[in-house]
Amino acid sequence: MTRRIPSPVELDPIERASKDELQALQLQRMQWSLKHAYDNVPHYRAAFDAAGVHPGDLKSLADLAKFPFTGKKELRDNYPFGMFAVPREQISRVHASSGTTGQPTVVGYTANDIDTWANVVARSIRAAGGRRGDMVHIAYGYGLFTGGLGAHYGAERLGCTVIPMSGGQTEKQVQLIRDFKPEIIMVTPSYMLNIIEEFTRQGMDAAESSLKIGIFGAEPWTDGMRAEIENRAGIDAVDIYGLSEVMGPGVACECIESKDGPVIWEDHFYPEIIDPVTGDVLPDGEVGELVFTSLSKEALPIIRYRTRDLTSLLPPTSRSMRRIGKITGRSDDMLIIRGVNVFPSQIEELILKIPQLAPHYQLLLNRNGHMDTVEVLAEFRHDLGVGVSENDTNALAAKLQHAIKTYVGISTKVTVMRPDSIERTATGKARRVIDKRPKYTN
Repeated sequence: MTRRIPSPVELDPIERASKDELQALQLQRMQWSLKHAYDNVPHYRAAFDAAGVHPGDLKSLADLAKFPFTGKKELRDNYPFGMFAVPREQISRVHASSGTTGQPTVVGYTANDIDTWANVVARSIRAAGGRRGDMVHIAYGYGLFTGGLGAHYGAERLGCTVIPMSGGQTEKQVQLIRDFKPEIIMVTPSYMLNIIEEFTRQGMDAAESSLKIGIFGAEPWTDGMRAEIENRAGIDAVDIYGLSEVMGPGVACECIESKDGPVIWEDHFYPEIIDPVTGDVLPDGEVGELVFTSLSKEALPIIRYRTRDLTSLLPPTSRSMRRIGKITGRSDDMLIIRGVNVFPSQIEELILKIPQLAPHYQLLLNRNGHMDTVEVLAEFRHDLGVGVSENDTNALAAKLQHAIKTYVGISTKVTVMRPDSIERTATGKARRVIDKRPKYTN
């Protein structure tokens, strides 16, 4: 497969800027963003005043550490529009989280914000190998979720032809890919596996489709899953990163020439890594919680937003800006099992090392008396799940159970089932964990 690597003249000048040039722009924009938030958002004025800091105190990028953090709680406490820094009449669009874990978080965009968003997503698609004239099949959900429309506007900005399929209707997804012959697909990695399986179910090989590039985001995924998708679909799988509170998809994206972690578009989003317990800023290279400050957003400036994603900041390679290391989990969905810190991605890595198993799994958590219990549901691949003996199935379950005990440090019950036994999501993010443990009360 020939990779379409952009030449230096195709890049935005800031993608090739020196460190000094980039930091000078960041400082200028950060000073504006802090003042914009302080002057126009009552929450930020109160929070800054309570912390004893003022936007004028920012003399260097390091001074950002003096300012308070923002989290989902602050956004929910000011639901729906209390965090907006411009009058509601200047808001061109509103997006919101699903609210499945609490009050929805609402984000707004001015016309300039929409323009900026389209530009960074276009930059991301270009970094992934996309070009003007490419056909882009978008299977992210449209609506209040930022994925579909964020990808859509960015693809159009780059000059691509957009297929706004949205999520679900997997059979139709395959039909349109077969008939329209897009070069690029943008979707969650877990749903891409559903699409690949549908190709197989219809007697076709996904690797023979027109697709050359997959731009995957909206959920953490491992290098093992990347290899699985690339091998079965015959594409380059590229990681795009974003979250609604900061902008949406396009905050960062991998470059196809290196595929070594999403490059943060630091001219618009300033990253920090902090100790998730103390809040102290950690040096580049150390693993901690990713924090973002917006540098150019008008409607919803976001100051030191705690993403809860655990990762590290890596030095520049293909562009002048830093990269995000592989996300190892989240500081707020880390599972504590009998005193052991466990991330679902650890289980996923072990499942992907067993060739007979499909990359679909679910963790069922419960409590027996005072003891947490974990059941891991896994399933055979489509070509291996028929006619497997009970003894072989039990042996495979025991193998995975032993690997989890050895490498993760917890005892589990493992159940290996026939293909397609585990719940599939029609669109959006995979439901990896079902936690039925009763909550302790004081």
